[in-house]
Amino acid sequence: MNVDKLSKRLERVSTYIPGGAILADIGSDHAYLPCYAIKEGIASQAIAGEVVEGPFQSAVAQVKESGLEKQIAVRKGNGLEVLTVGEASAITICGMGGSLITRILDEGKEKFSGKERLILQPNIGSQFIREWLMHEGWELIAEEILEEDGKIYEILVAEKGEPKKPYNNQNTEAALLMGPYLLKGQNDVFKKKWNQELTHWRRIIKQVEASGNERSMEKKEELSRLVEIVEEALER
Repeated sequence: MNVDKLSKRLERVSTYIPGGAILADIGSDHAYLPCYAIKEGIASQAIAGEVVEGPFQSAVAQVKESGLEKQIAVRKGNGLEVLTVGEASAITICGMGGSLITRILDEGKEKFSGKERLILQPNIGSQFIREWLMHEGWELIAEEILEEDGKIYEILVAEKGEPKKPYNNQNTEAALLMGPYLLKGQNDVFKKKWNQELTHWRRIIKQVEASGNERSMEKKEELSRLVEIVEEALER
């Protein structure tokens, strides 16, 4: 992967960046995504945010090597603290767990003007993001699921709007867990992901039953409920 050829997941993320956007890529690592977005004429300006010194220096070096210092500002800081209010029109947060992305959004929500597009690519735990978006008034406008190098990733795109709209006429519990748009489409990667989850949960349930540990029964009930939700959704 480099600034001219992104990984499959980041290339798909880039397709959701609005043309001419001021992009903020949080947790930018080598700044590949902002460099690509500028070079391809997708974004007009960009900010690469990094909290860790090593990746921050890698981003600085990459932007310099690409000759994009005038268009990309590399800033060191935690999450959205690298931004001023309303500074970015598109914000990408990629390659982290859903709970961490949710925390970054929540801790930095005072930086939003309400006109941004959020493009979020969690490795796991996308349901935490969907729940946060709904609670905070963000409407999920698109989702994508893809597989790359044996790993499955999801992309969630949101803007301020009607947070409950994507969940109309659906089982909200299932849609928050599995994704309202993904649930409607149910492509092969989606089915693979959830069948793998079912296999994993059933294995844990059997282990709990075999242990006879009463303190684990609450975990069994929780997993049994998830199995029921997913099985019903996949039968559609």
